[in-house]
Amino acid sequence: MTKKQVGSPTRTRLTPGTVVDAALCLLDEEGLESVTMRAVAARLGVRMNTVLWHVKTKRRLLELMADAVAATITYDNLPDEAGEQVKELMRRYRQSLLSRRDGAALVTGTYAAEPHTLRFADALLASLAKHESTTETSGRTLYALAYFTLGLTQEEQAMTDFDEARFREAAESGPYPSLRESLAVLSEDTFAARFEDGVRRILGAA
Repeated sequence: MTKKQVGSPTRTRLTPGTVVDAALCLLDEEGLESVTMRAVAARLGVRMNTVLWHVKTKRRLLELMADAVAATITYDNLPDEAGEQVKELMRRYRQSLLSRRDGAALVTGTYAAEPHTLRFADALLASLAKHESTTETSGRTLYALAYFTLGLTQEEQAMTDFDEARFREAAESGPYPSLRESLAVLSEDTFAARFEDGVRRILGAA
């Protein structure tokens, strides 16, 4: 009988999913710029070629990571009214981006034609189709909502108190009278309030 070896390391079987999970942990701990194939391989304790065999390229890895972010979106208990459905889906989309460090920057840099991303787009279009007059306008409204939410959330995740204070100081001290008049709205509204107002305006309820 062969004695069982004690204390030998047990390596988790590597799959594209385990590579993506490791990359997402790296993203949360160190930020998007630190997510490299070499860093993911080091985290998994394997050679970089092993990671490449599973996900092929960094672009492909980022697409799979972006789709994993979309996988956290839920579709239960949506409101009955179409416009409210759209708003709630966009709230859930924003929360999925905020759930990961640099989540919006990650998704903005990809074009993930993957199941979870496509499911969200399909659900949003279905709600927009009941709210808009034509398929064409629904598609364009989807783009407007997605780009607005990505841009706003990317700024939210990158903004610091120093950046906001510097903006206020520059606007108040320079030759910008219109900025000064609107400074309370521009600098004091929360990102959540900006998001709600922007979605409402895009949907034509300003």
